[in-house]
Amino acid sequence: MSETAPEQPTARAACGRRAVLTLALGAGLAVPARRLGAQAPDPRKQRPQANDRFVFADGPRKGQVIKLADLPSGSRPVAAYPVDAASGAVRDDTRLNQVLLVRLDPASLAGDTRARAAEGVVAYSAVCTHTGCDAWEWRPAAAGTIKCSCHFSEFELNDGARVVNGPAPRRLPALPLKIVDGTPVVAGGFVGRPGFESGGG
Repeated sequence: MSETAPEQPTARAACGRRAVLTLALGAGLAVPARRLGAQAPDPRKQRPQANDRFVFADGPRKGQVIKLADLPSGSRPVAAYPVDAASGAVRDDTRLNQVLLVRLDPASLAGDTRARAAEGVVAYSAVCTHTGCDAWEWRPAAAGTIKCSCHFSEFELNDGARVVNGPAPRRLPALPLKIVDGTPVVAGGFVGRPGFESGGG
């Protein structure tokens, strides 16, 4: 009894398999590329980025760019949102991006605070680290402190917004600044995580 050689695939079958594999590979590469394009980050949701400017978060000048002249030394903090330098989009899709800008006497600033400040202007997260309140009482006579209106935590702005009184578990995250053409500008990301402890702020 003679053995027969195993049947070899025809050239047409080999070409067909190659075409199917090529098509599958091409489709597999195209899907991630489409997904990447669809997942471009929304600048309104992103945290402050280097070179962002600031706009007033509320009041009659809401949405207008904040200049150094809008921040007289010793005056109450100004609530602001960063603005994407490239697109002009205000990063206000999350209140965790809201920032307090205040101008203090540069000589009163502690070392790390002075290094992050620009011409006495400091920036901190406007969301209390206790339960996430964002209503503040300005206390310039008390060494430039702010007091949370909800549970009365106090933060010393000329010393890194450290907690000086109350239940807040940690200082307010700071945002490094620089001055460009008379305008406060973000110089780097938040030092610390904005938000509060309970409830996953």
